[in-house]
Amino acid sequence: MPTTTDRRGLIALVSAAVLIPASVEFADRAVSTWSFTTLHRPDAFIDLTLIIEPLPPIAGILLALAGLAALAGWRPGHWGRVMIATCVALLVAVTLKEQLKYAFGRTWPETWVNNNPSWIGDGTYGFFPFHKGPGWASFPSGHMTVITAPIGVLWGALPRLRIVWLALPIVVAVGLIGADYHFLGDIIAGSYLGTASGIGIAAAMAIGRKA
Repeated sequence: MPTTTDRRGLIALVSAAVLIPASVEFADRAVSTWSFTTLHRPDAFIDLTLIIEPLPPIAGILLALAGLAALAGWRPGHWGRVMIATCVALLVAVTLKEQLKYAFGRTWPETWVNNNPSWIGDGTYGFFPFHKGPGWASFPSGHMTVITAPIGVLWGALPRLRIVWLALPIVVAVGLIGADYHFLGDIIAGSYLGTASGIGIAAAMAIGRKA
């Protein structure tokens, strides 16, 4: 008989299979055009996207310190394992999103580097699998992957702060749309990828709510 976890996993999988293609087909171009023509990329939205910048290096440093501490005899308790799981989830998610960006080869909403083709720049819109190059790396959103991967661990480990765990990715998503940095479909896909990575690592390390 399916468990509650099984049902939630199935619901998440089905919702991703519906929401991402629907956004790609019906919403992405409209949202990007609206952002470009209406908002004009104000600095406030760009600043919101910078929240994720320190997270990968912090995760790497903390894991290195945990390794050194382990060599000195430290054995992590509950919160030590939560910290390790959070860092591992983030770094695993970053690796996965890089491979997926290459596999999908999606062009960006706007032209960022070396006159890359884009929806706003020249009307280019689509996926070009295994194309390579920074101009074909919009999907999934790395920003959303990075912000949601730790939350996939912390949501269960620190449930009292769920309002924070919910607010952070919303803030980053608003910044990405306001700055026209990503299509809505990229944002949705990155959110699923990061969350799944966090939940998976938390399950593998048996990280749950502290009794």
